[in-house]
Formats: sequence, structure tokens, C-alpha cells
Amino acid sequence: MNSKTISIKELIESGNPPEILFWIGCAGSYDERYKKVTKSFVQILNELNINYGVLGKEEGCTGDPARRAGNEYLFQMQAINNINLLNTYNVKRIVTACPHCFNTIKNEYPALGGEYEVQHHSEFLEELLDEGKIQVEKSKEKITYHDSCYLGRANNIYSAPRKVIDSLKSDLIEMKRNKQNGLCCGAGGAQMFKEAEEGKKSINIERIEEAIDSGATTIASACPFCLTMMSDGIKEKNQEENIKTKDIVELLAENLKSKKQN
Repeated sequence: MNSKTISIKELIESGNPPEILFWIGCAGSYDERYKKVTKSFVQILNELNINYGVLGKEEGCTGDPARRAGNEYLFQMQAINNINLLNTYNVKRIVTACPHCFNTIKNEYPALGGEYEVQHHSEFLEELLDEGKIQVEKSKEKITYHDSCYLGRANNIYSAPRKVIDSLKSDLIEMKRNKQNGLCCGAGGAQMFKEAEEGKKSINIERIEEAIDSGATTIASACPFCLTMMSDGIKEKNQEENIKTKDIVELLAENLKSKKQN
């Protein structure tokens, strides 16, 4: 499938403004592992001929890490720059695969003049499934899902990612702590960029142990930070041969029925 994107600027100049802006985020743009998630989502958008655009090199960090680390000045500078750009392009609807970007643009940008309809990619994929626009093959994987704090507890989104997994008709095995009682991956609140404290058990290791105990062969997540922490935990526990870590959109893209098959 085609994973090429087109900029919102080009679309507007061609007289075909997109219905959706895909906000890729820093991880989706620069992290080698999460670039694969970006490509999977773009492949689905292109397969379904959805009219979307990206900001490309014009996209900047939302400012989430700066605010969580206590640098309010940097956050507001980054946020206002983004808002001015989005408003220049008259953006109305934004979809992103990052819960941190999602939470910041949806809940924190309005106070600075940025009012948009914002969806996490799990919500958007759920809509496509409900509308019958996505058809998938049955997956043979035994999947457990790790709830992102910024998606779950911060925004009460628990069913959408599970709906995506359920569409694969695979075995969804919940970990002991899930949904409202789920355990953080250990990277939120700018902790992603902080060294682990010596002598203390890392949160991601504790979470990985719960995933291993579930008997799942795949740990699904819907957040770049969570995916990184789960992947690192799998490596530290020497379980790379037994357990995979994937974003929910990767699972969907891998099992997507092409229109040519329908």
C-alpha cells in the first residue's frame, strides 16, 4: 500500500482543502520505530481514499514535554506558533496517533485560541470500522492492550482501541490492571526524558511482568511513549523471541483486506 503523504499547503493551493489534518507528532516524525506506525496509519488513509493532509516540515512540537517539565514559557511559545499556523490553514479537524499531542491540542490549545475537533487515531479508526469502511482478516495473535494514561485516565478513552483489536477477532487478554486501574508505562509527565532512579524497580518492568503473566504474544498500545517503554521492557526481560510490541494501527494495517480483495 502507498504510504506517501501530501502537505496541506499543496492541497489548499490546488483548491482541494483536506477534511482532516493528520498531526504526526515528534515521535511519528523522528523516532525510527514509531515512523512505522505513521506509515501504517497513512497506508490505511490512502487505501480508503480519505482526503487528508499533513503539515510536513511546518509542524512543530505541541509543547507537551516543555509544560510537563515546568517550562511554561517554552510551551506557550510552541503552542502559539502551532495555533497561528493551524488557523492560517483554517484547520477544523485534527487526527493524531499520539495521546500527548491529542491531549495538548484538544484540552490545552483552546485557552490560547486554538479551537479544533481533535481525535486520537483509535477514535478515528473506530469510526471507520463502525461505518464498515475497514474490513480486516482474522488475526492469530494473542493480544493484551496497555492503556495510555493520556488517552485513558486523562480523556476517558478505553473502548476505541479495544474496538480496533476486537475487529481482528483475536484473543484480547486483559492484564490484571487495566482501564481506569491500568498502570502507567513510566514515561508520562516528561519522565520519558529522565534517567531511571537507581535502586528502584522501573515502572515499565513492572508493567511488562504483568503483560508476560497474561500469556499474550503481542502487547498492543496506542501511544509512542508507551510503545517505547513496553519495547524496552521486553528487551530487558529477554522476551523478544516470545512477545511483540505493536501499535493498534499496525495490527489493523497488517490484517487489512485490500479493496481489491473485496
